[in-house]
Amino acid sequence: MSAPPHPDYEVVIGLEVHAQLRTRSKLFSPAPVTYGLPPNHAVHPICLALPGVLPVLNGGAVELAIRVALASHCEIQSRSVFARKNYFYPDLPKGYQISQYEEPIATGGWLDVRVDGNGARRRVRLTRIHMEEDAGKSIHDAAIAGGATHVDLNRAGVPLLEIVSEPDLRSPVEAAAYLRALRSLLRYVDASDADLERGNFRCDANISLRRHGESRLGTRTELKNLNSFRFVEAALEAEIRRQARILDDGGRVVQATLHFDPQSGRTRVLRLKENADDYRYFPDPDLVPLVLSDAQIERVRSTLPELADARCERFVLEHGLAEEDARLLCESRALADFYEAARTRHGDADVAKWIRRDVLHALAEHGLEIEASRLAPEALADLVDAVRSGRVTAQSARALVPELVLSGGDPLRLVRERGLEAVSDTSALEAAVDAVLREHASHVERLRAGEVKVRNFLIGQVMKRTGGKADPAALRRVLAQRLGEGAS
Repeated sequence: MSAPPHPDYEVVIGLEVHAQLRTRSKLFSPAPVTYGLPPNHAVHPICLALPGVLPVLNGGAVELAIRVALASHCEIQSRSVFARKNYFYPDLPKGYQISQYEEPIATGGWLDVRVDGNGARRRVRLTRIHMEEDAGKSIHDAAIAGGATHVDLNRAGVPLLEIVSEPDLRSPVEAAAYLRALRSLLRYVDASDADLERGNFRCDANISLRRHGESRLGTRTELKNLNSFRFVEAALEAEIRRQARILDDGGRVVQATLHFDPQSGRTRVLRLKENADDYRYFPDPDLVPLVLSDAQIERVRSTLPELADARCERFVLEHGLAEEDARLLCESRALADFYEAARTRHGDADVAKWIRRDVLHALAEHGLEIEASRLAPEALADLVDAVRSGRVTAQSARALVPELVLSGGDPLRLVRERGLEAVSDTSALEAAVDAVLREHASHVERLRAGEVKVRNFLIGQVMKRTGGKADPAALRRVLAQRLGEGAS
């Protein structure tokens, strides 16, 4: 487990995550769910709360909520109710948000979260999962004299899933690990893109401090709308410092909603925290209760993919992968699919090493994820096969991977066109070896005197002379022959 971030206090953290569900239309209207359109171009009379309109629940969003609830071990409620959460803000045309309160779609559940590199886990319990619609977006324009605020309602009514954890997290590092695990799960079950940059995976963090050994929770504050793992950690660390200073000075933490400023690295109070009764929840009279049958739930369960933990265990048992490699591949469903497709073509777990060492490195260099790669799994398998058969050296093949990731293409065609075929012709290798032995006679003497590491130097020199294209096995045979010894 991660070490306590403050020596005098135990940190208690609970997270509320808002994940945008992957639907074509909004939660209660046929307006499209889009990104990047001009302001107010993805709206409908229902989104605008025009007189006489009535909401109609999106059945696809309900199924996605069920998928997430099943994957996170929740108890799905046969009856849930949509309520009106009343508050006034420029980007909320109705003056209320349709959400679920007393009767959510799912309760309980848990996620097992890896919190360090040694495989240690913390089980984070879930309080509830409920559905709600998103609000619009206020855009503050400082360029206009005196400042101005514009309202964009493209996002108003977009379906969200709010996933509320119990206060089981004990450090900012654990909080970030939980968010990564939850984001992975949402993507695994195709419920959400969970794209932080587009704002469809956002987090509110509740945090309090108490003296070590105390059982009663301290007064909590809430950090709003954190949309990066790095900011979550930084914001929580800043708030821990702020609350600790208050308590050390004999003060009292006041329940409040806070904003984190990443430039200054400090939190500031936005407003005193509202309680549930401030929102005046009541069941929405325009929506009947959502009733789910066991048959509906089981039908959705039958469509779930193999989840990350089960897949990781299978990769270890059936493919012989190290657990660390298997877990890395299973962090993303798309990456695990890529590996399995490549392995099916190649017939060997060797491709896992190439993915871990070369493909992921190339993706990281360009800030991409596997979904954006142009490298087909079959192409990677063909490249690995070419290395194993001696058609191309590992050095030449590895040099092609970044280009294939960015541009795609047939690796075998690239090998032919660029003259990268391995040099296995005995006469050509003999000439290269003879030249190296002449140029490095002193190293040859050291090798014959027992300095076995010198062999690698000589092999490297031959590789350099052949442009990295010498077939390693053939090279070792020729070198041993020239040195008057058995191949090694």
